[in-house]
Amino acid sequence: MTAVLRQVARPRQLHLNINILHSGFVPSAWRLPDADPYAFADVRHYIRVAQIAEAAKLDAVFLADNASIADQIDFRPITALEPTVLLASIAAATTHIGVIGTASTSYNEPYNIARRFATLDHVSGGRAGWNVVTTADLGSARNFGLDAVPDHRQRYARAHEFTQVVKALWDSWDDDAFVGDKARGVFTDATRIEPIAHRGEFFRVQGPLNLPRTPQGRPVLVQAGASGDGRELAARHAEAVFSASQSFEESLAYGRGLKERAAALGRGPDAVKVLAGLTTIIAGTEAEAIRRRDELVDLIPWSYSLKRVAGTLGVSPDRLQLDERLPDDLPLPADGNGNHTFFHATLAHARRHGSTVRQLVRELAGGGGHRVIVGTPEQVADDIERWFRAGAADGFNLMPDALPDGLQAFTEGVVPILQKRGLFRTDYEGRTLRDHLGLARPARQGPVAEAAPAAA
Repeated sequence: MTAVLRQVARPRQLHLNINILHSGFVPSAWRLPDADPYAFADVRHYIRVAQIAEAAKLDAVFLADNASIADQIDFRPITALEPTVLLASIAAATTHIGVIGTASTSYNEPYNIARRFATLDHVSGGRAGWNVVTTADLGSARNFGLDAVPDHRQRYARAHEFTQVVKALWDSWDDDAFVGDKARGVFTDATRIEPIAHRGEFFRVQGPLNLPRTPQGRPVLVQAGASGDGRELAARHAEAVFSASQSFEESLAYGRGLKERAAALGRGPDAVKVLAGLTTIIAGTEAEAIRRRDELVDLIPWSYSLKRVAGTLGVSPDRLQLDERLPDDLPLPADGNGNHTFFHATLAHARRHGSTVRQLVRELAGGGGHRVIVGTPEQVADDIERWFRAGAADGFNLMPDALPDGLQAFTEGVVPILQKRGLFRTDYEGRTLRDHLGLARPARQGPVAEAAPAAA
């Protein structure tokens, strides 16, 4: 059965995460004078960013992941360090900030992921979150012995069953199963530790998990996906969603649709927090911020940017001309089997603004697909306030142009404005990620996982 999460009653509060994209969002960030080119593989860099974020009382740090070299490694850093290992190091160097990591349901097994994130929740004192993704790139498929990427709908059917199994494993110990009674010689109450005995389309998992229920009951479930299947997965399971909406109207419609679907599935009307991806390029004046963006973009070879945009759109680079608009007849990448989220986000921006490919690269600060704000701290705060108050987002997954200085520009310039306006906390009110997000500790669900819904 599906457990209904009770929400903590309190005034609506803005949520802010920092997405630690190695040297920063803009591909050329590693070339800045103060940047360390090796930061992508240096735990000290990630810890420093996390500590800056925690000092500003941000909700969580977030780590993306790839199981292959999915970018042009001859020019820029890549996502390289395994997220849960890195997040354990970050958790040891911090006290309050949440630690959210990405793990794919396409190339893992439910028991391993359940154990890994339960361990992270235990060692962090209840600050862990799992970003549930499927994996659509051919390089990853080949790294796991496949010649082709599994079908889109099959990936999401597997992801649903995978997530249900993980939740059941997290709940395979009752909250009071651990006893630790020295006098009676009773270590656990074994009657409160149950196998899940799952038999499904993709997985057979007996259980139970080999460690107690975690401080949060379960780590927070996060999801990022804009396809119909991705939204259904989020509506069923996610407690926070990272979106890539390019416009206010698009984000407003996305959030409303997602929350209505979650409510229809028996979850609370505010069971899912929508955290929109947001890249910030901040300076003392708007002209200075634009100049910073342009300088960063000019450090990127145009050949790199052209290949990056082409890869996002699923076309050959020779189909794109720098000083022309995008072709009119762009189908979904890989006949619908590629990444839907950034395809739609990039295309939406280009169509809305009538951008040429060259303009698109500049407007998206290197062609990354997420929304970009270029301006002063006041302008960034105004934009965040507008989206938040109108319900277009419950918060933002921040991707500063460069790290750590782009984050410092945000925490020193924007956060105090948001605090002064009563939008953002001045101190943590609890110690767990659920506390930060206003999510109650979930009730334990039954021992048997649901079967995956049939793929449409």
